[in-house]
Amino acid sequence: VMAMHKAAHAFIGIQFEKRETSKSYVARVYGHLEPDTGYVDFPLAKDFHNRPCHKVDFEHGKPAYTEWQVMEREENATRVRLFPRTGRTHQLRLHMFALCHPILGDEFYAKGAALAAADRLQLHAQDLSFVHPATKELMTFSVPCPF
Repeated sequence: VMAMHKAAHAFIGIQFEKRETSKSYVARVYGHLEPDTGYVDFPLAKDFHNRPCHKVDFEHGKPAYTEWQVMEREENATRVRLFPRTGRTHQLRLHMFALCHPILGDEFYAKGAALAAADRLQLHAQDLSFVHPATKELMTFSVPCPF
């Protein structure tokens, strides 16, 4: 989203800050994620010893919450829809990694077969909804997943 002026930027920014926007992503993760729906609520923090990575940190991390829904199971992967309810850096990557299902092609968190399974990160921002700063209409944008 690109605001046309400072006031519009502030209006949209507040929606993100107050978690009033709606976002969904599609990802392909390593292995078969079970069950068909679920959530992760592991707190996240910067990993100062392994930049630019972050880490799950139950003592000092900030709250992070992600819901998932299985779309399709492939031979060695699962296509999932991810719904971040907070907006932490690397949140979706870390939450899937913490469940032992790293996102395919993730150069920061996937290792071995999960890294080699794709030539790019298999994470796609598919849907975004927010209120337009001038018209106050709910705007929804969708972009088909390229993988």
